[in-house]
Amino acid sequence: MIRYKLVCDKSHGFESWFKNSDAFEAQVSRGFVTCPVCGSDKVQKAIMSPSVARTDHERSRTTPSAEAVNEPAGSPPRVAVPQAALLTEREHQLREMVRALRQHVIENAAYVGDEFADEARRIHAGEVEERAIYGEATGEEVRDLLEEGIEILPLPPAPEKGN
Repeated sequence: MIRYKLVCDKSHGFESWFKNSDAFEAQVSRGFVTCPVCGSDKVQKAIMSPSVARTDHERSRTTPSAEAVNEPAGSPPRVAVPQAALLTEREHQLREMVRALRQHVIENAAYVGDEFADEARRIHAGEVEERAIYGEATGEEVRDLLEEGIEILPLPPAPEKGN
C-alpha cells in the first residue's frame, strides 16, 4: 500500500491510500478520487518527503540492552513491534457513519452498475419512475451529469475492518 498526500484544484490537502501507483492513476483518471472538502475530482499528488527504509536492521529490530531496561543479564533480546497509528474516537465515529450510509444506500436504492449515468438521465427526464439508484460512473460521466443539472453524490468506499 502507498499513502499519497494529495491536493485538489482548490488547494485543499488530504491523504489517501492506494494499492500501488497504477491504482492511483486509474482511480484518478476515472474520477474516483475526490477532495473530501469540496468534492473536486481534479486531484494530483502533492510534494511529500520520501519514506526511506532503515538499513540497520539488527539495531532496529531489538530493544535497548538488558542493562538499559533493567532485565537480568543473559535475557534474550526483545523484538520491537512496529507501532500502528490508532484512530481517534472521532475517526471511529466517521467510519461508522460511512458504513451506515453505505448500508442505507444498499438497502434502499437499486444497483444499476455501469448504467448509472444513463439511468440517472432517464429518471431526470421522467422516462422512468423516480427512485434511488447507485452504481458506477466515470469522471467524465459525473461531470456531464452535474453540468446537465442532475444531482448526484459520490458514495464513499467502505472502510476496511482493521484499517
